[in-house]
Amino acid sequence: MESQVRGGTRWKRFAVVMVPSVAATAAIGVALAQGALAASFSVSGQSFKVTAEKLDGKGFVQYGAIDTGYTLSGEKAEHPVAVSAFNEAQIQNLCQSVVTPGIPLLGSVSLTLTAGDSSDPGKQVSAKNLYIDVEDLGADATFNNIDIGVAAKDAQKGPGINQDEVSSKRTNPYGFAQQAESATLTDVKQTAWATTAGTFKLPGLHMKLQTGKHECY
Repeated sequence: MESQVRGGTRWKRFAVVMVPSVAATAAIGVALAQGALAASFSVSGQSFKVTAEKLDGKGFVQYGAIDTGYTLSGEKAEHPVAVSAFNEAQIQNLCQSVVTPGIPLLGSVSLTLTAGDSSDPGKQVSAKNLYIDVEDLGADATFNNIDIGVAAKDAQKGPGINQDEVSSKRTNPYGFAQQAESATLTDVKQTAWATTAGTFKLPGLHMKLQTGKHECY
């Protein structure tokens, strides 16, 4: 069974959209490449944008959750997200950007991360047990053997729901979820609040800081 989707969505409609995404924050990209990070952390006051030419994923599940964290001025904040999780994923031409505004004397400063080569399969970005907390996204997508409307706790084709989110009541294990044996996405554009992974390999990693607003899209 295959399902093709094109378009974008805001978080209010995440429950009926099956377009996962991929991202790695520049601040934690190197740490992810070295190993695993815990999934339970307070998100920063900055979301980040990501593009990818192509993502091939195996073992996919998606469900709703709440990311808790801060604003840039330190107030508590909550962000409804669609959590997209993969057992394994390979990504071509990854770009991730985050803009920090209001720096004295400089104004906005942009940090951009790029990695992965579409022409060489051995130099593509790869991840295992990948979780992405998405706010806004768009792509062309094909899903194989898809189940829509399964209870989150019973979604077993992917890595399953994050138990830290269950214990902290940031997701409902009996809520709406979707799963597929595999997914292929092209022309990915997304905004996210967090990414965690068991391993995240970034061949050809390059980070660049620039004054002004320079985003992946």
